[in-house]
Amino acid sequence: MTNALLSKAMSGTVDPPLLPLPDRVVELLTELGSPPRLAAHLRAVHDVAHQLVVWLEQRYPDVVFDREAVLFGAATHDVGKTVHVSELSGPGAAHEEAGQTLLLGHGVSPELARFAATHASWAWSPVGPEDLLVSLADKVWKNKRVPELEDLVVARLAEATGRAVWEEFIALDEVLARIGDGADERLTFQASFPIHA
Repeated sequence: MTNALLSKAMSGTVDPPLLPLPDRVVELLTELGSPPRLAAHLRAVHDVAHQLVVWLEQRYPDVVFDREAVLFGAATHDVGKTVHVSELSGPGAAHEEAGQTLLLGHGVSPELARFAATHASWAWSPVGPEDLLVSLADKVWKNKRVPELEDLVVARLAEATGRAVWEEFIALDEVLARIGDGADERLTFQASFPIHA
């Protein structure tokens, strides 16, 4: 039963419709014996990251960023919670370093494994646009708005485009509000899966 739940959380037909996790991530989570709820969370954040990437590509075709890195990072950012399962339902940051170590140990490049460590540390270290997008997806999937994070994204967009900060703020606010509108359905989806495998 657990394997069926994990499979459904990662790639099954669900309501709301969410993109399935990438095959490489499905294989990794299966091998690690991921709790179904973690897989559901990663799928929801991955889907939101995809929405952000599409928006960025459409509105800012000249902004250079690594699309696949953002999607992989969103799909694996909390993989360390396979080791620190208590952090699925409570606070903690031990999963960050553990996740990066797990990914590196499974042959994931440092460039992709970093998201497990950087998704919560965007305020304390210089990070690229990919890291900011993963962090943003990890917040807005549940309609959590973090002004400091959004201000960093707005500043990067204004710098890249030469447009006014207020214009980029309005554009980002609109897309985050639209994505945030689906938060209740994503939260219900995640909660429908058990924490323990």
